[in-house]
Amino acid sequence: MEKQWLELEGKVAIVTGAASGIGRHVAEVLRSVGSRVVIVDLTVKTGDELEGMYCVKCDVSDRDSVGAMTQAVMDRYGAIDILVNNAGLNRPRLLVDVAGKKPQYELGVDDFNLMFDVNVKGVFLCAQAAARQMIRQGKGVIINMSSESGKEGSQGQSAYSATKGAVDSFTRSWAKEISQYGVRVVACAPGIMEATGLRTPAYDEALAYTRGTTPDKLNTDYKKSIPVGRPGMLDEVGYVVAFLASDRAGYISGTTINISGGKSRG
Repeated sequence: MEKQWLELEGKVAIVTGAASGIGRHVAEVLRSVGSRVVIVDLTVKTGDELEGMYCVKCDVSDRDSVGAMTQAVMDRYGAIDILVNNAGLNRPRLLVDVAGKKPQYELGVDDFNLMFDVNVKGVFLCAQAAARQMIRQGKGVIINMSSESGKEGSQGQSAYSATKGAVDSFTRSWAKEISQYGVRVVACAPGIMEATGLRTPAYDEALAYTRGTTPDKLNTDYKKSIPVGRPGMLDEVGYVVAFLASDRAGYISGTTINISGGKSRG
């Protein structure tokens, strides 16, 4: 990617959930255009580095942990220019297990609370902490990671979809509140993506059951479900994030950009 065009050299970018998956690819793209990237994740140790990116351990659902994370970034770099709210998780669950064969895949309170704690509360806490600093600076960009399922719904993933719908609403509302202070708030919504390495056999089994199929038949014919005929590449999410983080996207705030290959409910 051309560094000069985006002008992100030296910008301090926090990416949550960046030790792996989409978050790691987003972090690597931002690093490739010259940003000083902070990898925030539960699985890293504060002070370590991954391929030149500073690491801070953080539980995004805990206010004190988020506060300590943002202070660590400020102590090291003295600014927060970009926050990518990427940390999230999904547990496929049915509202009602009508077949009654696997009640563990019916949505329970623990599943519900876990997804909302990380995917909604975590987004709120990190955005609030970063926004305080960005407003003091008079500039900054918050990019929330949504999902196509937040707009379209998803069989077997109602709670996850609801968390991403909340992320879209946060994005619209926060943009109305803080864009006047020089802080843009945007979101991007990936659709079906290439494998991240995070999906486990247990996850696939749960998702397959909620959709009345078997794991080997999940997403086997992309040409039927995605107009461009393939899943998205993880770096393609990173490229969109890098553009949205740059001043080239300076008039984009309060909206969610789909990255779904044309896939929709139609």
